[in-house]
Amino acid sequence: MSYQVNPALKINGKIKVPGDKSISHRSLILASIAEGESKIEGLLEAEDCLSTMGIMRDLGIKITKENIGNYTVQGRGLAGLQEADNVLDCGNSGTSMRLLAGLLSSQDFYSVLTGDHSLRKRPMQRIIGPLSNMGAEIWSRKDGLAPLSIKGQKLQSMNYELPVASAQLKSSILLAALKTESETVIVEPAVSRDHTERMLKGAGVDLEIKKDRIILKEAAERKLSPFNIKVPGDISSAAFFIAAGLLADSGSLLIKNVGINQTRSGFLEIVEAMNGKIELLNQKDEGGEPTADILVKASKLKGCEVSGEIIPRLIDEIPIISVMAVMAEGKTIIKDAEELRVKETDRIAAVVKEFKRLGIEIIENPDGMEITGVQKVKGGIEVESYHDHRIAMSLAVLALNTEKGITINGSEIISTSFPNFKELLAEVRG
Repeated sequence: MSYQVNPALKINGKIKVPGDKSISHRSLILASIAEGESKIEGLLEAEDCLSTMGIMRDLGIKITKENIGNYTVQGRGLAGLQEADNVLDCGNSGTSMRLLAGLLSSQDFYSVLTGDHSLRKRPMQRIIGPLSNMGAEIWSRKDGLAPLSIKGQKLQSMNYELPVASAQLKSSILLAALKTESETVIVEPAVSRDHTERMLKGAGVDLEIKKDRIILKEAAERKLSPFNIKVPGDISSAAFFIAAGLLADSGSLLIKNVGINQTRSGFLEIVEAMNGKIELLNQKDEGGEPTADILVKASKLKGCEVSGEIIPRLIDEIPIISVMAVMAEGKTIIKDAEELRVKETDRIAAVVKEFKRLGIEIIENPDGMEITGVQKVKGGIEVESYHDHRIAMSLAVLALNTEKGITINGSEIISTSFPNFKELLAEVRG
C-alpha cells in the first residue's frame, strides 16, 4: 500500500497515542499465567499485540473484549496453559516470539512458534542460547531462525550476564525461570526497559531489582496474583509526533497520557539535547508506570551525539532521531547502535539507503550513522518501508518537511504498532 504524505508548515492540536506496545504484550502474557481474573485497560489493539493475544487464546486462555482497548483475562496460573493444536503465529512480532519462547520452554508440552516472512529472517539465537543453558530443548532453522520448535520441560535457574542490554532477552529468561526453584540472577551491561520486572513485582513475584542486575528469589512454587492495569500511551509512538511538532515552522501539540518510564525516556533526553522545546505536564503514576502529558512546540534543533548507555533506552526511536538530525543545525553522530541491524529490518542500512535516494547526505557506520544539517529535501519520489513500521512512520514525518512530499510504499506495516497513525497525522497538520 502506498501512502502519500505532503509537506506541512504547521503542526497543531491535542492527541492521544495508542497504548504502550511493550506493556500491552506483557500484560496479556502475565495476566494469562496469573491465578484468576485480570483487567487490562487501554491495550494496544495493533497487529503485534493481537498476535500475542491470539497465541494466549490458542494456549487455552479466555480473553474477553469488554470494549475498545479494555479486556478481561481469565488467568490459569503457571501450570494452566494447554498445548495448542496448531503452530503459534507471531505475525511480525519479535516481542511475541522471544518472550513466549521463554514461557513455553518451561511448560510440559510441545509448541512451534512461527511468524511472517520478515520475522522468520530475524535472528533468535540470542534467546535460544541462554534458554538452552537452562535446559530448554529448542530447534530452529540455520543460525537460529524461526520457526522455533520447543519441547517444554523442567528448567534450571542460572546466573546470566546479558551480552547486550536487551529487554526482550531479559524478559524471555525471567519468564522461563518462573517455574524454577532456585535463584536466577540476570546481569545487565546497561539499563533496558523494565516493564516485565515492574509487572512481575506488581503480581507478587519476589524479585529484587538492582542497578545492574535482576534477582528472581528462590521459591518452592511461584504464583502470580491477578491485577488491573491501565496501559499508558506508547512513548515510541509519541516520538513521531513529538518530532513532527518540533520540526514544524510553527504550532504546538499536546500529547496526552504518555508513559515516561526512565528506561524508555532516552528519546526525551535527546530532544532536550537537540534544543527541542517540550514540557511534561500532569505527571502522575498509573499502576507503577510514570506518565505525563507532553507539550511540544516548534523548535530550531541542533545536532548532538547519541551514544553509550542511553542507546538501549531509545533504540526504537533512532530512525526518527535521524529524521530530526536532517533538519538540525550541525552534526549528529549516532553510534553504539549495532542492535538496529537485527530489528524488523537492518534499520541503519534502510535509513541510509532511503535518505540517499532522497538526496540527503549521510554517512553509514557499522554501529550507526552521521548526518550534518540543515539539509533541504526536495522529495517528490517513492521510498520503501522495508516492511518496518518505524521506518515507514519516520519517512512520513520526514515527508512533512520536504518541498514536494514523499510516497511511502508498504505503509500497511504501520498497523503493527500504530493503527490510526495516518488519521492522527492528517488531524494535526496545519
